[in-house]
Amino acid sequence: MYDLSRTESVASEAAVLVGVLLPGQKPLGTPLEELEGLAETAGVRVVGRLTQRRETPDATCYLGQGKVEELTRVAAAKDADLVIFDNDLSPGQTRNLEKAVGLKVLDRTELILDIFASRAQTAQARLAVELAQYEYAMPRLKRLWTHLSRQKKGVGLRGPGETQLEEDRRLVENRIKDLRRQLDGIERRKQREVAARRGSMTVSLVGYTNAGKSTLMNALTGADVFVQDALFATLDTRTRRWQLPGWGPVLLSDTVGFIRDLPHHLIESFKATLEEARQADLLLHVADASNPAVYDQISAAYGVLEEIGIQRKDSLLVVNKVDALPDRLRLDGLLGRYPDAVPISARTGFGMANLAAAVSSALSRTFLDVDVELGVDNGRLLAYLAAHGEVLSKQYHDSKVVVHCRIPRHYLGRISEDSVTVRPHRNGVAVGVGEAVVK
Repeated sequence: MYDLSRTESVASEAAVLVGVLLPGQKPLGTPLEELEGLAETAGVRVVGRLTQRRETPDATCYLGQGKVEELTRVAAAKDADLVIFDNDLSPGQTRNLEKAVGLKVLDRTELILDIFASRAQTAQARLAVELAQYEYAMPRLKRLWTHLSRQKKGVGLRGPGETQLEEDRRLVENRIKDLRRQLDGIERRKQREVAARRGSMTVSLVGYTNAGKSTLMNALTGADVFVQDALFATLDTRTRRWQLPGWGPVLLSDTVGFIRDLPHHLIESFKATLEEARQADLLLHVADASNPAVYDQISAAYGVLEEIGIQRKDSLLVVNKVDALPDRLRLDGLLGRYPDAVPISARTGFGMANLAAAVSSALSRTFLDVDVELGVDNGRLLAYLAAHGEVLSKQYHDSKVVVHCRIPRHYLGRISEDSVTVRPHRNGVAVGVGEAVVK
């Protein structure tokens, strides 16, 4: 079967970057700045840049004919090996551009897929990347088949009259089905693993790629998660125990970084990886305050959260890398737009105590501080409260015991015994106001 993670490698090649700006599109930072970062992450040397503003993409080459000719001249003058577009091209546009320029042409999605292929470490991540690559390649087989590895297995592999392209398509379709089946199994297992942790509070780090999520996780948990100043340094979810001051242990997960126009194939393929964020009690949305495009990156991250269906989850904006800001004015502007954000520096430790307090406060919104009155012989319920909540005190009165505990709402709602009474707790004194039997 094809090894797409190697056949499309762009490392060590020289590239001309191209971007077409359409009406309503606003680049993050300066035009092609993010694409240059992606290219450098892939190991590409950027030797030229070209942009064009258009009302609509050209159906033939995405660029206008004059710009295609200019691109050809620039690529030749810079001795480029390939051209990388900051747009998604159709298979026909890619073929036409390669014919006109005489070089390999990659679009934004193909470049991101190449980066993901080089970064994937676990079996799950490698399967997810491979699936995304094959789904991307399916409509492009006519262009790809000449440089895919096609190993024959002997006489009888091809049916009568079957062309090489048809055989490739059939093999790719079969591989896609096999990868989906494997990833579905991983996703179901991941859902069970995450569900099994419901006795613990879970916090998930999300945000734009290279915002400092892994550095923050290391600072909070003492973990040794891989950190690199590069886009998509983390593709695999890591979960560690965080001893949250004033609260207790919570589970903290690091997730794959987001990016503007994240390819749909990748979002679908990485469902299992994003399960931690989907099931978390709280999301910490980490943003890079030092990036000039931080506002756009925050908006793009919220857009990805919406696309994967978890935009309504309780979240806390964490503004990281404030130590890298040139002055206080930019931070004041950020906090003016996002007054509830927590400014920190995961590298220096600035603001970490404030972050812990904010997380404790946010998690408390999902908890109830209550007194549960029950019979002293009800060992089953006493064990339930101890397992799923934090028992703060017990007061015994004859055959009754009043347990003061802090417990998630959804666990408290499962108590359905007529002999149990739940009351709000105030200042260490059980009060009768709002007394109710939980059904």
